[in-house]
Amino acid sequence: MTHQKVIVVDFGGQYSQLIVRRVRELGVYSEMIPWTGARGALCEHKPDAVILSGGPKSVLEPGAPSLDLSLLEGVPTLGICYGLQLLAAGLGGKVERADQREYGFRVLSPVEGTLVAGLKSGQVWMSHGDQVIAAPPGFIVSASTDSCPVAAFENPAKGIFGVQFHPEVSHTVGGKEVLRRFLFDVAKLRGDWTRESFISDELESIRAVVGPEGKVLCAVSGGVDSAVMAALLIKAIGERAVCVFVDHGLLRKNEAAEVEETFRGHFHANLKVFREHERFFSALRGLTDPEVKRKAVGENFVRVFEDHAAELQGCDYLAQGTLYPDVIESGSPTAAKIKTHHNVGGLPAWMRMKLIEPLRWLFKDEVREVGRALGVPEYIVSREPFPGPGLAVRVLGEVTPERVRSVQDADWIFREELRKEGLNQGIWQSYAAILDVRSVGVMGDERTYEQPIVLRAVESEDAMTARAVALPFEALERIAARIVNEVSGVNRVFYDLTSKPPATIELE
Repeated sequence: MTHQKVIVVDFGGQYSQLIVRRVRELGVYSEMIPWTGARGALCEHKPDAVILSGGPKSVLEPGAPSLDLSLLEGVPTLGICYGLQLLAAGLGGKVERADQREYGFRVLSPVEGTLVAGLKSGQVWMSHGDQVIAAPPGFIVSASTDSCPVAAFENPAKGIFGVQFHPEVSHTVGGKEVLRRFLFDVAKLRGDWTRESFISDELESIRAVVGPEGKVLCAVSGGVDSAVMAALLIKAIGERAVCVFVDHGLLRKNEAAEVEETFRGHFHANLKVFREHERFFSALRGLTDPEVKRKAVGENFVRVFEDHAAELQGCDYLAQGTLYPDVIESGSPTAAKIKTHHNVGGLPAWMRMKLIEPLRWLFKDEVREVGRALGVPEYIVSREPFPGPGLAVRVLGEVTPERVRSVQDADWIFREELRKEGLNQGIWQSYAAILDVRSVGVMGDERTYEQPIVLRAVESEDAMTARAVALPFEALERIAARIVNEVSGVNRVFYDLTSKPPATIELE
């Protein structure tokens, strides 16, 4: 079935991916494209509606991100923040530097009978330094604030609307209703994109790409993403989906055995297991830069596949559980590279297999829902995220078997105590990491000079932002005591309170 599509043109806004999420939550398929590739995408995909995102630049600057607005003729269009200013400047309105910039909560005064009329509370989230002081000819001003004369405008006859605030963020009370009205009342979309339709589409796509005889190597780790990816491939092509588990020695305590049991027992998968501890520890020896470590892990995953080519004969495709946050954090034409994910930027150029990434444009919670629809067991679907490079990015500095063992033991204690006390409910991700420093301590009346462990537990909706969980001090104190007493080489424990941003969820 061909689904209607909304394209979000990304001008580098921090909330661009959130617009995609909100549209999908309303049952309409959405994709995000950078403004640099908008012409080709808009001509090729012929979207049913377009949303122009916010962005950090000013339309008044030379070389600012732009768009040929003629590409939008006849297509229902909504401009948000920078998108509104771009529409105003390009259609004959007037944009100026604001005397009073607006950041955070503002009170909006909407006009009845317009797209934004439903914002009864008027509480919206602003983030702009420029402002529209005159709407384009033929447009009506549909909202204002006490310091922003044109906080929204529209021309229903042309199907073009613009809002200065961010309806996609939860801080804008009723913002989702603005998006709903644009999608259904203005663009007349059906809202028939569901997890079941996603599955149906992906099964059809996988079969078309692989063909009637092609085989796919499914790289599995036991995590949510690779498990759901493998379930999709198995449902699509059966035993021609060859599940490969590389035990690199960088998993959590007892996890390798759990992975094998899951795939053999529940999925009854065509599973091959390669134990490659020495290969990965050798490749990581002496490496301390996290980007270099990630690339080393990514390259050696593929080296394993290449070295076992005889056993994997006929596998022309490599399937991975890459998700949208992986893609964004690894960099794009409009987003800065935060860190290279081993399954995105860490794959070597010489890899001969073609990539299949059926989950590439999904968020974690969407993947969980797809997994449930596919019948993936709940204990897998609800498993906390785990980085592809494994503990290589939770051992700061050089990765050695001894330091990995310390992290495994500390991590086990931390998560075991959280489960025992029921404190794991609502946690997006929790883990222990070891720092590349030493500190002085005293144990058994003797001086120690050992490494500290950092504990991290965060709550999040989609991993794009996160906040530290307020764990009870007594629980943290008990966990710290166990770690110092039970984990060799550790004499101090910290708890990381930093949110994302400015930090990332993982330390490396």
